[in-house]
Amino acid sequence: MAETLDFRIRKAFLFPLGLMLLLCLVLLACCFILGEPRVKALILVILIVPVLVLFVESLFRHVVFDPLLLIAHKLLRNKSLAWAEITAVETVMVRKRVFLTICAGEEFLILSNAYADFPGLVRNLLQRVPAESISAETRSMAEAPPVKSGDIVSCWLAVALLLLILYSQLGGKL
Repeated sequence: MAETLDFRIRKAFLFPLGLMLLLCLVLLACCFILGEPRVKALILVILIVPVLVLFVESLFRHVVFDPLLLIAHKLLRNKSLAWAEITAVETVMVRKRVFLTICAGEEFLILSNAYADFPGLVRNLLQRVPAESISAETRSMAEAPPVKSGDIVSCWLAVALLLLILYSQLGGKL
């Protein structure tokens, strides 16, 4: 029987995203403490909400390869497909971003290469699904699954920018 595997969103992405969220909250607190205009605080809140949603969703998102089921865990919801019922595994690639669509009748899951050990995820997925369900594009992509790091770089740039903003905000006021 196949072992149970758990794939989560990369920590290399979660860490700078969480740090970015924390720095945004610190900047928001500074706006209130320093009596900055409310418009500034409102703009920060508008920026914080999607970052918070993305962080919390990414933190809870993981995929479990159970011996009988493929289970996708998301914030407040789960979806599962039986391995034997999977009828199609297809790939869409946009630059270095990969989306795997896994279909079982009317049900489907979409997995991206945002997961840690994406090559291992693809390898294990293709070993468990019926061979006839795997598209040619997926077989080709599986030979060398692309690893995406642009989102991580973007988060670190945002962290650096927020640190610069915090420094300029607090530099003259401490």
